Amino acid sequence: MLKAGIVGLPNVGKSSLFNALTAQGAPSENYPFCTVDPNIGTVEVPDPRLDRIHDLVASRQKVPTVVQFVDIAGLVKGASEGEGLGNKFLGNIREVDAVVHVLRCFDDPDVTHVLGDVDPLRDREVVNAELALADLATVETRLEKTVRRARSGEREAQEEHALLERLQEQLGSGGPVRALEFSDRERKALKGFQLLTAKPVLYLGNVTEGDLPDGENEWTRKVREVLSKEEPDARMVTLCSAIEAELAELDDADRVEFLADLGIPEPGLHRLIRATYNLLGLVTFFTAGEKESRAWTVRDGALAPEAAGTIHSDFERGFIRAETIGFEEFEGVGSLKAAREEGLIRSEGKEYRVRDGDIMLFRFNV
Repeated sequence: MLKAGIVGLPNVGKSSLFNALTAQGAPSENYPFCTVDPNIGTVEVPDPRLDRIHDLVASRQKVPTVVQFVDIAGLVKGASEGEGLGNKFLGNIREVDAVVHVLRCFDDPDVTHVLGDVDPLRDREVVNAELALADLATVETRLEKTVRRARSGEREAQEEHALLERLQEQLGSGGPVRALEFSDRERKALKGFQLLTAKPVLYLGNVTEGDLPDGENEWTRKVREVLSKEEPDARMVTLCSAIEAELAELDDADRVEFLADLGIPEPGLHRLIRATYNLLGLVTFFTAGEKESRAWTVRDGALAPEAAGTIHSDFERGFIRAETIGFEEFEGVGSLKAAREEGLIRSEGKEYRVRDGDIMLFRFNV
């Protein structure tokens, strides 16, 4: 299960966002460190394709894929040296797969800012600097342990030492590890280091209702401009956490009407959830039958046996073939029976790379 940590300075809208995401009522009072322990909530990944498959197949049950969000206590400058709840923050964030970095892009005299005034670019630098400093300490500690083995001529240690020196240079200049290019061998070693700045990041601009429906303002435009220069691969979404919290409390009919009044096609949380899900290069395939229609997650580029293994290890071990049809083709004919009659269902073997939206039936023998 994908786990994403929601991070940011105190009072940027982090916990309000989590409340809206999970409706679990995480504390969001107006003071730093309200969220002392990470709150964890599992939310469905909204996917209209699954809804459509479920309706057409008339399955008894619909099972979406999910993302787990972790609301982590806000950090302050000096967190890497233990300021505030720094050590606790850094320990919790090491356990997540991806980071949702919330930036305050709104002004409100009733909500204090821990650094005095609203400046999302400065806030971004503070958080990123603390993460880089924490990583630098980790790398330097590991370097000290590796140097003796490297001098002895141990090849693996020499390779690790060279990698660590490269990481030290990058982090010492304040750059994130994710900005570097790595070989497959280096990437495998890097995974064991659990570096914070190696994790993929999605920036979230928290705006006011007045900035809707497009969710853009002077601050978000400045952030996007800087990201285009400093982190060109970075993704950013915007939403109003206050509005999302209101939407979360409405029933379906009232939610649709409220969204229409705002001129928004769907809740901002849906975009956030999908963006978080896609951040790690994941794709969705589906299984459908009388019992259930279900969404499954695999990495982009996964082969058919690997996809089968997400359902059950026996499916992968005894994989024979995958009967497959794309969602658009399936929707076009309206049923799996019609798809078979028209010869639209393909028989794919072990080298088939799963495509986003595939509907699959696995044949196996163990």
